[in-house]
Amino acid sequence: MQEFFKAFVAFVEVILCITGLRPVENVANYSNAKYVPQEVTSPMAIVENGKSDFVIVTNDNPDATIVTASKEMRDYIEKISGAKLSIITENNYKSEQKAIIIGETEIENGIVEIDRKNIKKDGFLIYSNGDKLFISGAESRGTLYGVYTFLEEHLGVRWFTPTLEVVPENKDIIIDAKINRLVEPSFIIRRNDSIGTNDAYRARTKMNVSFWEEATDYGGALTYVLWDVTLDKLVPDDLITEHPDYFATTAEGTKTHDHVCLSNPEVLEVAVKNARKAILENETNAKYIHIGQKDNTNYCRCENCEALYEKYGSVSAPTILFTNAFADALDDEFPDFTFTFYAYNETDKPPKDLSLKCNKNVVPVLCGLHKACRSHPLTECGAQDGNETFYNLFGDNEPVIAEDFKNWVKVADTTYIYDYTINFINTAQFFSNFETMQSTMKYMHDIGITGYIYNCGDTHIAAFNELRNYLLCKLQWDVNCDVEYHMMDFMKAYYGEEAAPYIKEILDIQTAQTRASAHAFDFDWHYQAGFYPLGKVADLDDLWEKALTADITEEQLFNVETASLSWEYFKANQFLGKYTIFNVLRHKRIEELYDDLLAHGIDEVSGFQKIPPKEEINFFERPFNWG
Repeated sequence: MQEFFKAFVAFVEVILCITGLRPVENVANYSNAKYVPQEVTSPMAIVENGKSDFVIVTNDNPDATIVTASKEMRDYIEKISGAKLSIITENNYKSEQKAIIIGETEIENGIVEIDRKNIKKDGFLIYSNGDKLFISGAESRGTLYGVYTFLEEHLGVRWFTPTLEVVPENKDIIIDAKINRLVEPSFIIRRNDSIGTNDAYRARTKMNVSFWEEATDYGGALTYVLWDVTLDKLVPDDLITEHPDYFATTAEGTKTHDHVCLSNPEVLEVAVKNARKAILENETNAKYIHIGQKDNTNYCRCENCEALYEKYGSVSAPTILFTNAFADALDDEFPDFTFTFYAYNETDKPPKDLSLKCNKNVVPVLCGLHKACRSHPLTECGAQDGNETFYNLFGDNEPVIAEDFKNWVKVADTTYIYDYTINFINTAQFFSNFETMQSTMKYMHDIGITGYIYNCGDTHIAAFNELRNYLLCKLQWDVNCDVEYHMMDFMKAYYGEEAAPYIKEILDIQTAQTRASAHAFDFDWHYQAGFYPLGKVADLDDLWEKALTADITEEQLFNVETASLSWEYFKANQFLGKYTIFNVLRHKRIEELYDDLLAHGIDEVSGFQKIPPKEEINFFERPFNWG
């Protein structure tokens, strides 16, 4: 009866939102900080009227990353001002010369103290004293990131997407003569690739994980010998014929290769043997290897595994024990390796017995966010968790995922988050997570999560994903950044100065309306993107029309058109506007939407399959059926 009452209350609240009887204020708060631009209180001219007395200096034997950093500094100063600075090594430098010093050199002695031992990995110092500018990290990659930060935050260069770069033009480059900035990342491990990402763009956004590409010229990147689903490679499925005991026992007592029996010591031997072979054959200098189960919940129910679940209070226990033993078996031969494992699906819960710890070189990759509500703060709201009752989708949930993460940090010295911040079921639909990205990531940082991996930006076409990817990069580097500043900065360049305020207002309305009427999950049905009274629908239609008729470039118009299709897709599924069931030409309007989606490069409305050919579409059905 209590659950029925809760569901009834949630239902009434949704009805109030749909009818507009409960007004929703069109306000969204994306930031907990205010952007402070770099001020010039004591001018230091690097370039005046297109001329410069400065040289760029490196040590006498610069590595590939320092070479890249010095060239990037030279090239972007030239793009901005027309002045081309020379790059020299310190043995050719004269002390009276004005200089930009890149990386560690003897020149800094007596001028600036750079405590490289205590600078966090990938961090750097930017220091100026009137005629010299020093940019140096604890390591070469930190120095490169320092150059990109200087170009961005002091000179105004932007890398919004892999193909949208903005470089200001100015014959004068004036910076402050008394810069003294130590900059360090919020997360040590950062991954967020956009579609079209390459080594250069990854470095410019300060993302240091590529999985597969070594990226030597750009500071190197974290690479894996094996990543993602790996147990099928470490313990091949075809072994089930001769060794069924290597594989999971179902609840019915049969064997399946959906999962591996991690409590079987012979499985460990097989996995270690295959891992050793993969490590020795790897050519990317990878120092990471992963234990990843298949994407299902058919975990092993054998007597030994069940005993471990019971003993430690979680299905994750055998995975932790297995990965610890796996690391122990390989550690002597490969002492600098890190061994990661997924805490995913059935293994996403930490052990209740917190005496079970991960080895120092064992890192859980926590995937629980794929069950989390994104329209409300993680610390205040809960999980879908496969429960699709009305109350779970629209009522008040407990913040169980936040508590799980807090306990995982007690189990392991190092933990990574694996995030998915799109709606896989309806990728073409607006996904209301812009307001909660910062609070979620700040919570992770504050409880001690050390790495943040987002793995959907380069593999799925999703509504507003270019904006989302850009903001995620900013937050992975600095959880306290001004999200709204970066949002508007991006939108002015990507959608155009005149269109950006309209799109910002659209995001505000949809964010506020979804927050008030629904949860937003990574696996949302078409009806879960908020409920809008007809007045709000009309307001949004009007704002999109204003954005589409703004005075912007053709490329920006194409971007606005592409973004507007997320609203059209939603309306078509909800029978709103020109897609109403009372419109006898509704099927024609849906066919036009189909054509528009493909014309704008959107060939999927769901993350699970491409849109079928036109001849296979029934345009009397709603578009969510295409995916």
